[in-house]
Amino acid sequence: MHQRNMVEKVLEGILFKSRWLLAPFYLGLVLALVLLLGAFIAELMHFMPQLLDLAAIDPEQVILAVLSLIDLSLAGNLVVIVIFSGYENFVSKTNTENAEDRPSWMGTLDFSGLKMKLIGSIVAISAISLLRAFMTLTEDGAVLDERKMFWMLILHLTFVGSGLMFAAMDYIGNRAEKPKEH
Repeated sequence: MHQRNMVEKVLEGILFKSRWLLAPFYLGLVLALVLLLGAFIAELMHFMPQLLDLAAIDPEQVILAVLSLIDLSLAGNLVVIVIFSGYENFVSKTNTENAEDRPSWMGTLDFSGLKMKLIGSIVAISAISLLRAFMTLTEDGAVLDERKMFWMLILHLTFVGSGLMFAAMDYIGNRAEKPKEH
C-alpha cells in the first residue's frame, strides 16, 4: 500500500506541474498581440493621408476605417482576456502586488466566464465584419456577392446562436448547483 501512495504522489506531482507547459502558449499569444498592434498601426497609417484632405473625405470610408480599427481592438482585447484569465485559471496566480490598474475581472473570471467573454467578442467581431461588408455595397461599382453575404450572415447567426446556447447552459448549470429554497 505504501508503494502505491508514493507512485500516486509522484504521478500527481508530475500532472500538477505539467500545467506550466501552457505558459509558452500564452507567450505566443503575447506575440500575436504584437502582430495585431502592427496591423492596427498599418491600418491607421493607411487611413491617415485621407484625413489630410478633408474636402475629399468620404464619410462611409471613414466609418469603414473606424470599423476596421474597432475590429482589431476587439481582437486585441480578446487575446488579453485569454492570456490573463487562461494563465490565472490554468497555470498560476499573477502577483501584481495590488496594482491599481489591475483589471477588475482578473482573477475572478472562471472558465465559464472566459467562455462567455470569448463568444461575446467573437459575435462582436463577426457583427463588425458583416457591417463592413454591407457598407462596402454602397460604394460606386460595388457588386453584391450574394453567396458570400449569405455565408457571412449564416456564420454570424451561428456565433449568436452558440452564444445564446452557452449562456443558457451556464444559466441551467448555475441553477442546478444552487440549493433549492423552501
